[in-house]
Amino acid sequence: MDEFDYVIVGAGTAGCVLANRLTEDGEATVLLLEAGGSDRTIWIQLPIGYGRTFFDPRVNWMYETAPVPGLGGRSSYWPRGKVVGGSGSVNAMVHVRGQPQDFDGWRERGNVGWGWDDVLPYFIRAEDHDHGASDWHGVGGPQHVTDFSARAHPLCQRFIAAAQTLGMPFTSDFNGPDCEGVGIFQINTRKGRRASTANEYLRPALRRGGVELRTKAQATRVLFTGKRATGVEYRRGGQAKEVRARREVILAGGAINSPQLLQLSGIGDARRLNGLGIAPVIDAPSVGCNLQDHLAVSYFYKTSVPTLNDELGPLWGKFKAGLHYLLNRGGPLSLSVNQGGGFVRSGPEQQRVNLQFYFSPVSYTQTPLSERRLLNPDPFSAFLLSFNACHPTSRGELHVTSPDPLCYPAIQPNYLSTDHDLAEARMGICLLRELTQAAPLAEIITEELVPGCQMQGDEALLQDFRQRADTVYHPTSTCMMGPDPATSVVDARLRVHGVEALRVVDASIFPTITSGNTNAPTVMVAEKGAAMIIADARARSEQLAV
Repeated sequence: MDEFDYVIVGAGTAGCVLANRLTEDGEATVLLLEAGGSDRTIWIQLPIGYGRTFFDPRVNWMYETAPVPGLGGRSSYWPRGKVVGGSGSVNAMVHVRGQPQDFDGWRERGNVGWGWDDVLPYFIRAEDHDHGASDWHGVGGPQHVTDFSARAHPLCQRFIAAAQTLGMPFTSDFNGPDCEGVGIFQINTRKGRRASTANEYLRPALRRGGVELRTKAQATRVLFTGKRATGVEYRRGGQAKEVRARREVILAGGAINSPQLLQLSGIGDARRLNGLGIAPVIDAPSVGCNLQDHLAVSYFYKTSVPTLNDELGPLWGKFKAGLHYLLNRGGPLSLSVNQGGGFVRSGPEQQRVNLQFYFSPVSYTQTPLSERRLLNPDPFSAFLLSFNACHPTSRGELHVTSPDPLCYPAIQPNYLSTDHDLAEARMGICLLRELTQAAPLAEIITEELVPGCQMQGDEALLQDFRQRADTVYHPTSTCMMGPDPATSVVDARLRVHGVEALRVVDASIFPTITSGNTNAPTVMVAEKGAAMIIADARARSEQLAV
Protein backbone atom coordinates (compact mmCIF):
# COMPACT_ATOMS: atom_id res chain seq x y z
CA MET A 1 0.00 0.00 0.00
CA ASP A 2 1.19 3.56 -0.76
CA GLU A 3 2.29 5.56 2.26
CA PHE A 4 2.67 9.29 2.78
CA ASP A 5 3.00 11.42 5.88
CA TYR A 6 -0.21 13.27 5.03
CA VAL A 7 -3.08 12.38 2.73
CA ILE A 8 -5.14 15.41 1.72
CA VAL A 9 -8.54 14.87 0.14
CA GLY A 10 -9.36 17.68 -2.27
CA ALA A 11 -6.99 19.80 -4.39
CA GLY A 12 -9.22 22.83 -4.02
CA THR A 13 -8.56 26.23 -2.52
CA ALA A 14 -7.54 24.86 0.89
CA GLY A 15 -5.93 21.62 -0.28
CA CYS A 16 -3.44 23.39 -2.55
CA VAL A 17 -2.37 25.69 0.29
CA LEU A 18 -1.93 22.73 2.64
CA ALA A 19 0.11 20.71 0.14
CA ASN A 20 2.54 23.60 -0.24
CA ARG A 21 2.93 24.55 3.39
CA LEU A 22 3.18 21.01 4.79
CA THR A 23 6.09 20.17 2.48
CA GLU A 24 7.85 23.54 2.64
CA ASP A 25 10.58 22.34 4.98
CA GLY A 26 11.33 19.25 2.89
CA GLU A 27 10.67 16.89 5.79
CA ALA A 28 7.16 15.63 5.01
CA THR A 29 5.48 13.93 2.07
CA VAL A 30 1.93 14.64 0.89
CA LEU A 31 -0.49 12.84 -1.39
CA LEU A 32 -3.16 15.15 -2.76
CA LEU A 33 -6.27 13.39 -4.07
CA GLU A 34 -8.54 15.28 -6.47
CA ALA A 35 -11.79 13.91 -7.90
CA GLY A 36 -11.61 16.22 -10.90
CA GLY A 37 -9.06 16.75 -13.62
CA SER A 38 -6.61 19.40 -14.76
CA ASP A 39 -7.27 23.14 -14.56
CA ARG A 40 -4.99 23.86 -17.51
CA THR A 41 -7.70 25.15 -19.83
CA ILE A 42 -8.16 28.61 -21.31
CA TRP A 43 -11.61 29.09 -19.74
CA ILE A 44 -10.19 28.56 -16.24
CA GLN A 45 -6.99 30.56 -16.64
CA LEU A 46 -8.64 33.46 -18.49
CA PRO A 47 -10.21 35.57 -15.71
CA ILE A 48 -13.50 36.31 -17.45
CA GLY A 49 -13.73 32.72 -18.70
CA TYR A 50 -15.47 31.48 -15.57
CA GLY A 51 -18.82 31.94 -17.29
CA ARG A 52 -17.88 28.99 -19.51
CA THR A 53 -17.27 26.68 -16.55
CA PHE A 54 -20.58 27.40 -14.81
CA PHE A 55 -22.34 24.42 -16.39
CA ASP A 56 -19.37 22.32 -17.51
CA PRO A 57 -19.53 18.83 -15.94
CA ARG A 58 -15.87 18.29 -16.81
CA VAL A 59 -14.86 20.81 -14.10
CA ASN A 60 -18.01 21.29 -12.05
CA TRP A 61 -19.93 19.08 -9.61
CA MET A 62 -23.17 20.85 -10.67
CA TYR A 63 -25.13 20.21 -7.48
CA GLU A 64 -28.85 20.88 -7.07
CA THR A 65 -30.46 21.48 -3.72
CA ALA A 66 -33.74 20.01 -2.58
CA PRO A 67 -36.79 22.24 -3.15
CA VAL A 68 -36.51 25.19 -0.75
CA PRO A 69 -39.77 26.31 0.94
CA GLY A 70 -38.44 29.87 1.35
CA LEU A 71 -37.90 30.09 -2.41
CA GLY A 72 -41.44 28.98 -3.18
CA GLY A 73 -40.42 25.37 -3.65
CA ARG A 74 -37.63 26.11 -6.14
CA SER A 75 -34.37 24.22 -5.98
CA SER A 76 -31.08 26.08 -6.22
CA TYR A 77 -28.24 25.25 -8.60
CA TRP A 78 -24.90 25.04 -6.77
CA PRO A 79 -21.83 24.97 -9.02
CA ARG A 80 -18.71 23.76 -7.20
CA GLY A 81 -15.28 23.16 -8.69
CA LYS A 82 -14.51 19.54 -9.56
CA VAL A 83 -11.04 20.34 -10.83
CA VAL A 84 -7.56 21.13 -9.58
CA GLY A 85 -8.00 24.42 -7.72
CA GLY A 86 -11.56 23.52 -6.75
CA SER A 87 -14.08 26.34 -6.64
CA GLY A 88 -11.16 28.77 -6.72
CA SER A 89 -10.69 27.70 -10.35
CA VAL A 90 -14.27 28.53 -11.36
CA ASN A 91 -15.18 31.51 -9.17
CA ALA A 92 -15.28 35.26 -9.87
CA MET A 93 -11.91 35.79 -8.09
CA VAL A 94 -13.18 38.49 -5.70
CA HIS A 95 -10.75 38.83 -2.79
CA VAL A 96 -12.58 39.76 0.42
CA ARG A 97 -11.41 38.77 3.88
CA GLY A 98 -14.61 39.65 5.74
CA GLN A 99 -15.16 42.06 8.59
CA PRO A 100 -12.93 41.88 11.72
CA GLN A 101 -16.07 41.34 13.82
CA ASP A 102 -16.70 38.08 11.95
CA PHE A 103 -13.57 36.50 13.38
CA ASP A 104 -13.94 38.03 16.81
CA GLY A 105 -17.33 36.32 16.76
CA TRP A 106 -15.62 32.99 16.04
CA ARG A 107 -13.42 33.48 19.09
CA GLU A 108 -16.37 34.45 21.27
CA ARG A 109 -17.99 31.13 20.39
CA GLY A 110 -15.16 29.36 22.19
CA ASN A 111 -12.67 29.00 19.34
CA VAL A 112 -9.46 30.15 21.00
CA GLY A 113 -6.94 31.59 18.56
CA TRP A 114 -9.46 32.55 15.86
CA GLY A 115 -10.12 36.24 16.63
CA TRP A 116 -9.24 38.98 14.16
CA ASP A 117 -5.83 39.67 15.68
CA ASP A 118 -5.10 35.93 15.51
CA VAL A 119 -6.04 35.42 11.85
CA LEU A 120 -4.74 38.67 10.32
CA PRO A 121 -1.12 37.41 10.17
CA TYR A 122 -2.27 34.45 8.05
CA PHE A 123 -4.16 36.69 5.64
CA ILE A 124 -1.00 38.77 5.30
CA ARG A 125 1.25 35.71 4.93
CA ALA A 126 -0.76 34.49 1.95
CA GLU A 127 -0.59 37.76 0.06
CA ASP A 128 1.47 39.29 -2.69
CA HIS A 129 -0.54 42.50 -2.72
CA ASP A 130 -0.52 45.40 -5.15
CA HIS A 131 -0.68 47.81 -2.21
CA GLY A 132 2.69 46.69 -0.88
CA ALA A 133 3.71 45.67 2.63
CA SER A 134 1.93 47.26 5.59
CA ASP A 135 0.24 46.38 8.85
CA TRP A 136 -2.68 45.18 6.70
CA HIS A 137 -1.08 43.64 3.63
CA GLY A 138 1.77 41.39 2.63
CA VAL A 139 4.12 41.08 -0.32
CA GLY A 140 6.06 38.05 -1.41
CA GLY A 141 3.36 35.61 -0.36
CA PRO A 142 2.11 33.01 -2.80
CA GLN A 143 -1.20 34.54 -3.92
CA HIS A 144 -1.33 37.79 -5.84
CA VAL A 145 -4.05 40.32 -5.04
CA THR A 146 -4.78 42.82 -7.81
CA ASP A 147 -6.14 46.32 -7.27
CA PHE A 148 -7.75 47.15 -10.60
CA SER A 149 -9.58 50.28 -9.45
CA ALA A 150 -7.84 52.39 -12.08
CA ARG A 151 -9.12 50.03 -14.79
CA ALA A 152 -12.67 49.52 -13.54
CA HIS A 153 -15.49 50.49 -15.86
CA PRO A 154 -16.38 54.21 -15.56
CA LEU A 155 -19.95 53.32 -14.63
CA CYS A 156 -18.66 52.03 -11.28
CA GLN A 157 -17.87 55.62 -10.27
CA ARG A 158 -21.52 56.56 -10.71
CA PHE A 159 -22.52 53.71 -8.42
CA ILE A 160 -19.98 54.84 -5.80
CA ALA A 161 -21.08 58.47 -6.01
CA ALA A 162 -24.77 57.52 -5.70
CA ALA A 163 -24.02 55.45 -2.61
CA GLN A 164 -22.13 58.35 -1.06
CA THR A 165 -25.16 60.63 -1.48
CA LEU A 166 -27.03 58.15 0.73
CA GLY A 167 -24.36 58.45 3.42
CA MET A 168 -22.39 55.32 2.61
CA PRO A 169 -18.65 55.91 3.02
CA PHE A 170 -16.14 55.30 0.25
CA THR A 171 -13.32 52.84 0.88
CA SER A 172 -10.32 52.24 -1.32
CA ASP A 173 -9.62 48.87 0.30
CA PHE A 174 -12.24 46.36 1.51
CA ASN A 175 -9.37 44.46 3.13
CA GLY A 176 -7.78 47.44 4.86
CA PRO A 177 -8.42 49.40 8.05
CA ASP A 178 -11.60 50.97 6.61
CA CYS A 179 -13.35 47.92 5.19
CA GLU A 180 -16.89 49.30 5.54
CA GLY A 181 -18.22 51.27 2.59
CA VAL A 182 -18.43 51.15 -1.21
CA GLY A 183 -15.63 50.90 -3.73
CA ILE A 184 -13.93 48.57 -6.21
CA PHE A 185 -13.29 44.93 -5.33
CA GLN A 186 -9.79 43.46 -5.41
CA ILE A 187 -9.33 40.20 -7.31
CA ASN A 188 -6.96 37.23 -7.38
CA THR A 189 -5.13 37.57 -10.68
CA ARG A 190 -1.47 37.74 -11.63
CA LYS A 191 -0.40 39.34 -14.91
CA GLY A 192 -3.85 38.85 -16.38
CA ARG A 193 -4.19 35.22 -15.33
CA ARG A 194 -6.32 33.65 -12.60
CA ALA A 195 -4.28 33.49 -9.39
CA SER A 196 -5.94 30.40 -7.92
CA THR A 197 -4.21 28.48 -5.16
CA ALA A 198 -3.55 25.79 -7.78
CA ASN A 199 -1.39 28.24 -9.70
CA GLU A 200 0.07 30.11 -6.73
CA TYR A 201 0.60 27.36 -4.15
CA LEU A 202 0.34 23.91 -5.70
CA ARG A 203 2.45 24.26 -8.83
CA PRO A 204 5.49 25.63 -6.96
CA ALA A 205 5.12 22.76 -4.48
CA LEU A 206 4.97 20.17 -7.26
CA ARG A 207 8.13 21.61 -8.79
CA ARG A 208 9.85 21.61 -5.40
CA GLY A 209 8.95 18.02 -4.57
CA GLY A 210 7.39 16.23 -1.63
CA VAL A 211 3.88 16.47 -3.11
CA GLU A 212 2.20 13.96 -5.39
CA LEU A 213 -1.04 14.98 -7.09
CA ARG A 214 -3.48 12.30 -8.27
CA THR A 215 -6.36 13.61 -10.34
CA LYS A 216 -9.55 11.73 -11.27
CA ALA A 217 -9.21 10.10 -7.84
CA GLN A 218 -12.44 10.31 -5.84
CA ALA A 219 -12.12 9.53 -2.15
CA THR A 220 -14.78 7.08 -1.02
CA ARG A 221 -13.95 6.46 2.64
CA VAL A 222 -11.53 7.40 5.40
CA LEU A 223 -9.92 4.26 6.80
CA PHE A 224 -9.70 3.76 10.55
CA THR A 225 -7.85 1.52 12.96
CA GLY A 226 -10.04 1.79 15.99
CA LYS A 227 -10.68 5.53 16.35
CA ARG A 228 -7.52 6.57 14.51
CA ALA A 229 -7.60 7.62 10.85
CA THR A 230 -4.92 5.67 9.05
CA GLY A 231 -5.62 6.20 5.37
CA VAL A 232 -8.08 6.82 2.56
CA GLU A 233 -9.91 4.56 0.15
CA TYR A 234 -10.46 6.08 -3.30
CA ARG A 235 -11.52 5.17 -6.83
CA ARG A 236 -9.36 5.90 -9.85
CA GLY A 237 -9.67 4.52 -13.33
CA GLY A 238 -12.58 2.34 -12.25
CA GLN A 239 -10.52 0.63 -9.55
CA ALA A 240 -10.68 0.84 -5.75
CA LYS A 241 -7.37 1.80 -4.19
CA GLU A 242 -6.06 2.58 -0.71
CA VAL A 243 -3.34 4.85 0.62
CA ARG A 244 -1.92 5.01 4.13
CA ALA A 245 -1.25 8.24 6.10
CA ARG A 246 1.60 7.93 8.57
CA ARG A 247 0.70 11.16 10.37
CA GLU A 248 -2.75 12.47 9.47
CA VAL A 249 -5.63 12.43 7.02
CA ILE A 250 -6.85 15.92 6.13
CA LEU A 251 -10.18 16.60 4.46
CA ALA A 252 -10.23 19.72 2.28
CA GLY A 253 -13.17 18.97 0.04
CA GLY A 254 -15.25 22.00 0.97
CA ALA A 255 -18.65 22.50 2.53
CA ILE A 256 -20.28 19.70 0.53
CA ASN A 257 -17.64 17.04 -0.02
CA SER A 258 -16.00 17.08 3.42
CA PRO A 259 -19.17 16.33 5.43
CA GLN A 260 -20.24 13.86 2.75
CA LEU A 261 -16.98 11.92 3.12
CA LEU A 262 -17.17 12.01 6.91
CA GLN A 263 -20.65 10.50 6.80
CA LEU A 264 -19.63 7.85 4.27
CA SER A 265 -16.77 6.99 6.64
CA GLY A 266 -19.03 6.49 9.65
CA ILE A 267 -18.76 9.91 11.27
CA GLY A 268 -22.20 11.44 11.47
CA ASP A 269 -25.63 10.92 12.94
CA ALA A 270 -25.46 7.25 13.98
CA ARG A 271 -29.19 6.73 13.49
CA ARG A 272 -29.06 8.01 9.91
CA LEU A 273 -25.90 6.06 9.13
CA ASN A 274 -27.28 2.79 10.48
CA GLY A 275 -30.37 3.30 8.37
CA LEU A 276 -28.17 3.46 5.28
CA GLY A 277 -26.07 0.46 6.22
CA ILE A 278 -23.02 2.56 7.11
CA ALA A 279 -21.33 1.36 10.30
CA PRO A 280 -20.84 4.34 12.64
CA VAL A 281 -17.33 5.01 13.88
CA ILE A 282 -18.58 7.81 16.11
CA ASP A 283 -21.99 9.37 16.63
CA ALA A 284 -21.53 12.95 15.42
CA PRO A 285 -24.97 14.40 14.60
CA SER A 286 -23.60 17.86 13.77
CA VAL A 287 -21.82 16.64 10.63
CA GLY A 288 -23.62 18.20 7.68
CA CYS A 289 -25.66 20.56 9.86
CA ASN A 290 -25.29 24.34 10.36
CA LEU A 291 -25.12 24.90 6.58
CA GLN A 292 -24.91 28.62 5.81
CA ASP A 293 -24.87 30.52 2.54
CA HIS A 294 -25.42 34.00 1.12
CA LEU A 295 -28.63 34.52 -0.85
CA ALA A 296 -28.70 37.32 -3.44
CA VAL A 297 -31.03 38.88 -5.96
CA SER A 298 -30.12 40.99 -9.00
CA TYR A 299 -31.91 44.02 -10.42
CA PHE A 300 -31.20 44.94 -14.05
CA TYR A 301 -31.17 48.48 -15.47
CA LYS A 302 -31.00 49.82 -19.01
CA THR A 303 -28.76 52.86 -19.43
CA SER A 304 -28.21 55.82 -21.74
CA VAL A 305 -24.43 55.36 -21.60
CA PRO A 306 -22.25 52.44 -22.76
CA THR A 307 -21.58 49.48 -20.47
CA LEU A 308 -19.53 46.30 -20.85
CA ASN A 309 -22.41 45.01 -22.98
CA ASP A 310 -21.28 47.42 -25.70
CA GLU A 311 -17.67 46.22 -25.43
CA LEU A 312 -18.24 42.47 -25.24
CA GLY A 313 -21.43 42.07 -27.25
CA PRO A 314 -20.48 42.93 -30.86
CA LEU A 315 -18.13 40.69 -32.82
CA TRP A 316 -15.70 43.58 -33.27
CA GLY A 317 -15.78 44.18 -29.52
CA LYS A 318 -14.88 40.57 -28.82
CA PHE A 319 -12.02 40.81 -31.30
CA LYS A 320 -10.74 44.04 -29.73
CA ALA A 321 -10.93 42.62 -26.19
CA GLY A 322 -9.17 39.44 -27.30
CA LEU A 323 -6.41 41.39 -29.05
CA HIS A 324 -5.93 43.59 -25.97
CA TYR A 325 -5.56 40.52 -23.80
CA LEU A 326 -3.16 38.77 -26.17
CA LEU A 327 -0.92 41.81 -26.51
CA ASN A 328 -0.65 42.91 -22.88
CA ARG A 329 -2.87 40.66 -20.73
CA GLY A 330 -5.17 43.63 -20.14
CA GLY A 331 -8.68 44.79 -20.94
CA PRO A 332 -12.02 43.38 -19.78
CA LEU A 333 -10.97 39.75 -20.35
CA SER A 334 -8.37 40.14 -17.60
CA LEU A 335 -10.96 41.16 -14.98
CA SER A 336 -14.04 39.90 -13.22
CA VAL A 337 -17.41 41.42 -14.12
CA ASN A 338 -18.00 41.88 -10.38
CA GLN A 339 -16.24 45.24 -10.25
CA GLY A 340 -17.92 47.60 -7.81
CA GLY A 341 -19.71 46.88 -4.58
CA GLY A 342 -19.64 47.43 -0.90
CA PHE A 343 -20.31 46.42 2.67
CA VAL A 344 -22.89 48.69 4.24
CA ARG A 345 -25.45 49.01 7.00
CA SER A 346 -29.10 49.02 5.97
CA GLY A 347 -29.73 51.75 8.53
CA PRO A 348 -28.19 53.62 11.47
CA GLU A 349 -29.71 51.15 13.91
CA GLN A 350 -27.45 48.37 12.66
CA GLN A 351 -24.53 47.60 14.97
CA ARG A 352 -22.33 46.39 12.09
CA VAL A 353 -22.28 45.88 8.35
CA ASN A 354 -25.22 43.69 7.33
CA LEU A 355 -25.48 43.95 3.53
CA GLN A 356 -23.08 43.35 0.64
CA PHE A 357 -23.68 44.98 -2.74
CA TYR A 358 -22.31 43.92 -6.14
CA PHE A 359 -22.24 46.33 -9.07
CA SER A 360 -21.52 44.79 -12.47
CA PRO A 361 -21.44 47.03 -15.58
CA VAL A 362 -22.93 44.20 -17.66
CA SER A 363 -26.28 42.38 -17.92
CA TYR A 364 -27.80 39.08 -19.08
CA THR A 365 -31.57 39.24 -19.29
CA GLN A 366 -32.31 37.67 -22.68
CA THR A 367 -30.84 34.22 -22.14
CA PRO A 368 -31.74 31.53 -19.60
CA LEU A 369 -29.23 30.92 -16.83
CA SER A 370 -28.03 27.66 -18.41
CA GLU A 371 -27.03 29.49 -21.61
CA ARG A 372 -25.35 32.59 -20.18
CA ARG A 373 -21.82 33.34 -21.26
CA LEU A 374 -19.89 36.35 -20.03
CA LEU A 375 -18.82 37.12 -23.59
CA ASN A 376 -22.44 37.22 -24.84
CA PRO A 377 -24.25 39.88 -22.78
CA ASP A 378 -27.47 41.72 -23.64
CA PRO A 379 -27.39 43.56 -27.00
CA PHE A 380 -28.05 46.92 -25.35
CA SER A 381 -26.44 49.08 -22.67
CA ALA A 382 -27.33 47.88 -19.18
CA PHE A 383 -25.94 46.91 -15.77
CA LEU A 384 -26.94 44.80 -12.81
CA LEU A 385 -26.97 45.56 -9.10
CA SER A 386 -27.21 42.76 -6.54
CA PHE A 387 -27.21 42.42 -2.78
CA ASN A 388 -27.14 39.74 -0.13
CA ALA A 389 -27.45 39.77 3.64
CA CYS A 390 -24.05 39.25 5.27
CA HIS A 391 -25.16 37.31 8.34
CA PRO A 392 -28.09 34.99 7.54
CA THR A 393 -29.57 33.15 10.52
CA SER A 394 -31.21 30.42 8.44
CA ARG A 395 -29.46 27.08 8.84
CA GLY A 396 -29.54 24.22 6.38
CA GLU A 397 -28.24 20.68 6.32
CA LEU A 398 -26.55 18.17 4.06
CA HIS A 399 -26.79 14.39 4.38
CA VAL A 400 -25.84 11.36 2.34
CA THR A 401 -28.81 9.31 1.17
CA SER A 402 -26.89 6.20 0.13
CA PRO A 403 -23.69 4.35 1.05
CA ASP A 404 -22.69 4.76 -2.61
CA PRO A 405 -20.01 7.50 -2.62
CA LEU A 406 -20.91 8.44 -6.19
CA CYS A 407 -24.44 9.46 -5.16
CA TYR A 408 -24.79 13.17 -4.44
CA PRO A 409 -25.89 14.14 -0.92
CA ALA A 410 -29.24 15.79 -0.27
CA ILE A 411 -28.74 19.53 0.28
CA GLN A 412 -31.37 21.67 1.99
CA PRO A 413 -30.18 25.26 2.56
CA ASN A 414 -33.43 26.40 4.25
CA TYR A 415 -33.10 29.90 2.83
CA LEU A 416 -35.38 32.59 4.33
CA SER A 417 -36.52 30.34 7.16
CA THR A 418 -36.14 33.01 9.86
CA ASP A 419 -37.85 36.36 10.46
CA HIS A 420 -34.39 37.98 10.61
CA ASP A 421 -33.55 36.88 7.06
CA LEU A 422 -36.92 37.97 5.71
CA ALA A 423 -36.48 41.39 7.31
CA GLU A 424 -33.00 41.79 5.83
CA ALA A 425 -34.29 40.84 2.38
CA ARG A 426 -36.86 43.63 2.66
CA MET A 427 -34.23 46.12 3.85
CA GLY A 428 -31.88 45.19 1.03
CA ILE A 429 -34.55 45.63 -1.63
CA CYS A 430 -35.45 49.05 -0.26
CA LEU A 431 -31.84 50.22 -0.15
CA LEU A 432 -31.06 48.86 -3.62
CA ARG A 433 -33.88 50.88 -5.14
CA GLU A 434 -32.84 53.97 -3.20
CA LEU A 435 -29.40 53.60 -4.70
CA THR A 436 -30.69 53.48 -8.25
CA GLN A 437 -32.84 56.56 -7.64
CA ALA A 438 -29.86 58.61 -6.42
CA ALA A 439 -27.74 60.86 -8.63
CA PRO A 440 -25.56 60.41 -10.57
CA LEU A 441 -26.64 56.81 -11.15
CA ALA A 442 -30.28 57.72 -11.69
CA GLU A 443 -29.30 60.18 -14.42
CA ILE A 444 -28.25 57.44 -16.82
CA ILE A 445 -30.94 54.81 -16.03
CA THR A 446 -33.62 54.70 -18.69
CA GLU A 447 -35.52 51.63 -17.51
CA GLU A 448 -35.63 49.05 -14.73
CA LEU A 449 -35.67 45.91 -16.83
CA VAL A 450 -36.05 43.34 -14.03
CA PRO A 451 -38.21 43.19 -12.00
CA GLY A 452 -39.58 46.39 -13.56
CA CYS A 453 -40.93 49.58 -12.04
CA GLN A 454 -44.43 48.10 -11.99
CA MET A 455 -43.26 45.83 -9.17
CA GLN A 456 -44.22 47.82 -6.09
CA GLY A 457 -45.21 47.14 -2.51
CA ASP A 458 -43.45 45.26 0.25
CA GLU A 459 -45.15 41.91 -0.28
CA ALA A 460 -44.85 41.96 -4.07
CA LEU A 461 -41.15 42.76 -3.87
CA LEU A 462 -40.58 40.06 -1.27
CA GLN A 463 -42.40 37.57 -3.46
CA ASP A 464 -40.18 38.58 -6.38
CA PHE A 465 -37.17 37.99 -4.12
CA ARG A 466 -38.42 34.48 -3.35
CA GLN A 467 -38.92 33.77 -7.05
CA ARG A 468 -35.55 35.06 -8.28
CA ALA A 469 -33.03 35.06 -5.44
CA ASP A 470 -30.31 32.44 -5.50
CA THR A 471 -27.02 31.40 -3.96
CA VAL A 472 -23.88 33.53 -4.23
CA TYR A 473 -21.93 30.24 -4.12
CA HIS A 474 -20.67 30.67 -0.54
CA PRO A 475 -21.69 27.48 1.32
CA THR A 476 -19.92 27.08 4.65
CA SER A 477 -20.09 25.63 8.17
CA THR A 478 -21.16 22.01 7.61
CA CYS A 479 -18.21 20.76 9.72
CA MET A 480 -18.46 23.62 12.18
CA MET A 481 -15.59 24.47 14.51
CA GLY A 482 -16.41 24.63 18.20
CA PRO A 483 -15.46 23.34 21.64
CA ASP A 484 -18.53 21.14 22.21
CA PRO A 485 -18.58 17.78 20.36
CA ALA A 486 -22.35 17.70 20.73
CA THR A 487 -22.80 20.81 18.57
CA SER A 488 -19.64 21.04 16.46
CA VAL A 489 -17.47 18.76 14.31
CA VAL A 490 -13.90 20.00 14.78
CA ASP A 491 -12.08 21.69 17.64
CA ALA A 492 -10.07 24.92 17.44
CA ARG A 493 -7.12 22.99 16.00
CA LEU A 494 -9.42 21.61 13.30
CA ARG A 495 -9.25 18.05 14.67
CA VAL A 496 -12.42 16.02 14.27
CA HIS A 497 -13.96 15.45 17.68
CA GLY A 498 -13.80 11.89 18.97
CA VAL A 499 -11.18 10.48 16.60
CA GLU A 500 -7.43 10.82 16.10
CA ALA A 501 -5.26 11.90 13.17
CA LEU A 502 -8.18 13.38 11.20
CA ARG A 503 -8.73 17.06 10.48
CA VAL A 504 -10.99 19.15 8.29
CA VAL A 505 -9.40 22.28 6.82
CA ASP A 506 -11.71 24.22 4.49
CA ALA A 507 -14.74 26.53 4.53
CA SER A 508 -16.89 23.86 6.15
CA ILE A 509 -15.26 24.65 9.53
CA PHE A 510 -16.42 28.29 9.62
CA PRO A 511 -18.47 28.69 12.82
CA THR A 512 -20.45 31.40 11.04
CA ILE A 513 -20.30 32.60 7.47
CA THR A 514 -18.06 35.60 6.89
CA SER A 515 -19.31 38.96 5.61
CA GLY A 516 -18.46 38.50 1.97
CA ASN A 517 -16.85 36.21 -0.55
CA THR A 518 -15.44 33.11 1.10
CA ASN A 519 -12.32 32.28 -0.93
CA ALA A 520 -9.87 34.55 0.91
CA PRO A 521 -10.93 33.37 4.39
CA THR A 522 -10.63 29.78 3.17
CA VAL A 523 -7.02 30.46 2.18
CA MET A 524 -6.49 31.93 5.65
CA VAL A 525 -7.99 28.83 7.31
CA ALA A 526 -5.64 26.63 5.29
CA GLU A 527 -2.60 28.78 6.14
CA LYS A 528 -3.45 28.69 9.84
CA GLY A 529 -4.41 25.02 9.69
CA ALA A 530 -1.09 24.10 8.09
CA ALA A 531 0.81 26.01 10.77
CA MET A 532 -1.08 24.13 13.51
CA ILE A 533 -0.50 20.75 11.85
CA ILE A 534 3.23 21.44 11.59
CA ALA A 535 3.41 22.67 15.20
CA ASP A 536 1.56 19.60 16.47
CA ALA A 537 3.85 17.27 14.49
CA ARG A 538 6.92 18.92 15.97
CA ALA A 539 5.47 18.68 19.47
CA ARG A 540 4.86 14.96 19.00
CA SER A 541 8.42 14.45 17.73
CA GLU A 542 9.83 16.28 20.74
CA GLN A 543 7.77 14.16 23.11
CA LEU A 544 9.01 10.97 21.46
CA ALA A 545 12.59 12.20 21.67
CA VAL A 546 12.39 12.73 25.44
